[in-house]
Amino acid sequence: MAQLKIGMIGLDTSHATAFTELLNDSGHPYHVPGGKVVVAFPGGSPDFELSISRVQGFTDKLKNEFGVEIVDSPEAVAEKSDAILLESVDGRVHLEQFAKIAPYGKPVFIDKPLAVSSADAREIAALAEKYNIPVMSTSALRYAEGLTRALADAEKGAIIGFDAYGPMAIQPTQPGYFWYGIHCVDMLFAALGKDCVEVRATATDDHDVVVGRWADGRLGTIRGNRKGNTQFGALVHREKGTQFVDVYANPKPYYASLLERIMPMFQNGKPAIDFAETIQVIRFIEAANESRETGETVRCITDWLR
Repeated sequence: MAQLKIGMIGLDTSHATAFTELLNDSGHPYHVPGGKVVVAFPGGSPDFELSISRVQGFTDKLKNEFGVEIVDSPEAVAEKSDAILLESVDGRVHLEQFAKIAPYGKPVFIDKPLAVSSADAREIAALAEKYNIPVMSTSALRYAEGLTRALADAEKGAIIGFDAYGPMAIQPTQPGYFWYGIHCVDMLFAALGKDCVEVRATATDDHDVVVGRWADGRLGTIRGNRKGNTQFGALVHREKGTQFVDVYANPKPYYASLLERIMPMFQNGKPAIDFAETIQVIRFIEAANESRETGETVRCITDWLR
């Protein structure tokens, strides 16, 4: 199979260099074959320090170390590539950038979060349908090897619940849990699937606990820390026991595991995740943010999310 020419939009995140190294360096111990990053648009959000301050360094690395062509627009990336990694760290710009490249009909991976509102997520879905584009979006933690193996091990019966934990930094430009909460939420949905019907969040200065109730009665929780433990992990509750998930136990990078799901979509047009689930992930976070502010239980599923 011919090597795909991969374009990248948004060089304001370490994911840009991590993905490029795994794709372009055939000597990397976790090299993912099938395509190379050949063209990129730097982007960057001037009002977001963690975005704009990193653009030049990552741009220089892709250009000088990997020979990636740097262009001045998302459209130029779409013109010169077979598939696109939309990596912009600022979730607010994903809809705008996707709208610019959608008419080119190329398959797109949109790095987490897909969007920072369910309205934007719905518009992205509509554009993908209009132009018949395969689209996938997730946190790499969804495919951490430790989690994948734990979810596949059904020796103790069906999954009856799931608890995820991790750091929960808050960034003013990325509403509430959209900045770091997305990691635990994607782990939660990987375990329990679609159809969380309501969410309740409790927060202090240093910690958050979010509880979701699924349509079948299962409960999933997220504990986020801004103080103390800053590692990710989880507990998978099954009918006959509970298993601890160590997402650090395997040396394989999350990004490599994620790319192993992205590349087949780029080649065959079949995303590894139902896009309806991804939209529900965004609505879950949106509802959790609302609950965090109001103290109320918030319904997080409507007819158009099913």
